[in-house]
Amino acid sequence: MSSELVKIGVVGAGHLGRWHIKNLLDLPEVQLIGFYDQNAERAQQIAAEFGVKSYLDLESLLNACEAVSIVVPTTVHYEIARAALQHNVHVFCEKPFMESVAEADEIIALARARGKILQIGHIERFNPALAALHEFQVEPLFIESHRIAPFNPRGTDVAVVLDLMIHDIDIVLALVKSPLIEFEAAGAPVLTDNIDIANARLKFANGCVANLTASRVSAKQMRRLRIFQRDTYFSIDFLKNTTEVYRLSATSEPPAPGFVTLAELNPPGQAVRRIWHKVLQTSQSNALFYELRMFVKSIKTGEPPLVTGEDGKRVLELALKIETQIKNELRKIL
Repeated sequence: MSSELVKIGVVGAGHLGRWHIKNLLDLPEVQLIGFYDQNAERAQQIAAEFGVKSYLDLESLLNACEAVSIVVPTTVHYEIARAALQHNVHVFCEKPFMESVAEADEIIALARARGKILQIGHIERFNPALAALHEFQVEPLFIESHRIAPFNPRGTDVAVVLDLMIHDIDIVLALVKSPLIEFEAAGAPVLTDNIDIANARLKFANGCVANLTASRVSAKQMRRLRIFQRDTYFSIDFLKNTTEVYRLSATSEPPAPGFVTLAELNPPGQAVRRIWHKVLQTSQSNALFYELRMFVKSIKTGEPPLVTGEDGKRVLELALKIETQIKNELRKIL
C-alpha cells in the first residue's frame, strides 16, 4: 500500500461535516486540503477553529483534491457526487446515498466508468459492537431493532425512515443473506409534517423476519438491535458499544471460554443443556474515524469499500418503498 498521503476535501461544514474535518485531520494517511461550505460565516468559523483552508467554490476544491467527503443535505448529493466523479475524484457520500434510485444508478455507473472508489456513510457497520459478531456464525431467524431519540430539528427535512431507520435497514440487509420477499410499514407525523415515528416488518425468502422501529419523538435515546437464531441470541447496544451473547449448549458440557452458565435445562427424556452468557467488551472506538480510514484504505489498495454504492442503493430503494407505503396509508386516514 502506498505511503503517500491522500489529498481529501470536505463538502459541507455543518454539524456532521465538522466531525468529518476533525477526524480527517487525525488520520495519518490523509492530507486534508480544505473544505467548501456555501455558508460564508460558518466557513470562516470552521477555518479558524481547525486551521484549514476554506475554498470559495466547489470547482476549486475538486481541482485540488483526489478524494472528497460529501456531508451536505441529501437534496444536493447527486450534483456534488456527479461533479466530483467528473473531476476523477474518489467519493465518500453520507447517507441517504441519493434522493432517488435513478440518481444512485447514475452515480454508481459513473464511479465504475471512472474507476473511482464510492463509499456510502452507513456508520453503524463500523461500530465495534456490530463488528464483534464476526467471531460467530450469524444466521438470523428474527431481528428486532429500536432506534429512538428525542426530537431534534436537524434531519427533519426527511422522514424518520431515511433519517434513523435507514441505519437498521442497512444492517439487516447485510446480515440476512436472502432476498426480501415482502414488507409492511406504518407510521405517523407527530411534531413535523413528515413521518416522525415508523415501524417496518420485513420478511425474507429464508423465513427470517425483521421488525424495525424508529422514532424521533421519544423522551430517551436508544439504539438497540436483537438477533434471534437457533440456540443463540445476540443483544447489541450501539450507544454503549456492548454486545451480549446468550447460547444454548449442545450438552451439559462446561461453558465455552468467556461464557458463564445462567441456567440449566433438564427436560424429561432429553439431555441436560445449559444457557451460557457472555458480554463482549468492545472498544469505545470512534466509528467515524474508522469509517474514513477504511475509505482511505480502499483508495490506496483499490479494494471495494465495506459499504459500496450498490449497498447504499439497495438500502435507499427499500427505505423509499417503506416511506411511500406509510404515506399512502396516511392519506387514507388524514
